[in-house]
Amino acid sequence: MPLTGGCYCGQIRYEAKGEPLLRVQCHCRECQYITGGSPNLVIGMPKDGFTYTKGTPKQFARDDLEAPRIRDFCPNCGTHILTHSPPRPDGVMVKVGTLDDPSIFRKADMAIYTIDQQSFHLIDDTIPTHERVPV
Repeated sequence: MPLTGGCYCGQIRYEAKGEPLLRVQCHCRECQYITGGSPNLVIGMPKDGFTYTKGTPKQFARDDLEAPRIRDFCPNCGTHILTHSPPRPDGVMVKVGTLDDPSIFRKADMAIYTIDQQSFHLIDDTIPTHERVPV
């Protein structure tokens, strides 16, 4: 069953086919900026199974970083849809909040970038944690 979702205003819609590659709770500072302070919940999906079915997102990548993440977002409402990550060129990191049914996330496989974790960020003590991305 493919995952479907879109942005807050409805201008962007997508479909993601394939099995999830991973489920992650990310605490990095970049994610904190994007979420307004919380960790970011993402499902890694195969890049070749991801398609925008409505609208065209804008992209943003910081030009001061050697291998920046590329972030897709709605040009109208600003909803962050997904991230393209250089370490995972085979996948896209879909933001759980954009899914039509966010409950399919269930539980993260791991928490990453805990080096940037804030005191108010909660992590399920049954999942592995990593100060950065595990190798």
